[in-house]
Amino acid sequence: MAVAELGVVVLDCPDPGALARFYADVLGGTVEGEGDWVDLKLPDGRALAFQAAPGFVPPKWPAPDDSQQFHLDLTVTDLDAAEKAVLELGARPLDAEDRTRTFRVYADPAGHPFCLCAC
Repeated sequence: MAVAELGVVVLDCPDPGALARFYADVLGGTVEGEGDWVDLKLPDGRALAFQAAPGFVPPKWPAPDDSQQFHLDLTVTDLDAAEKAVLELGARPLDAEDRTRTFRVYADPAGHPFCLCAC
């Protein structure tokens, strides 16, 4: 028997509203709240939350000596089109040169790594 169920994944960041809007543009959904805690309600009922973290230091990629903490895998049907869209929204490439792979790695505007996956 499970002790708990997953409520929401929370991303620490310097500006919760800005990061929630970035992910709303990538994933769809509705941004709710303001200030130190902002929720992104996704169209399928799931949610991501964003919490202000004073002194936030983004993870490094790749960094064998430092933890990346976690990353999101975002499933897409067209890697090239999705890449163009996330770069226009403010993402930056971390590991996207190898065009033969079924995934590419980017950082969101706060520096969290995420993958676009056509897997």
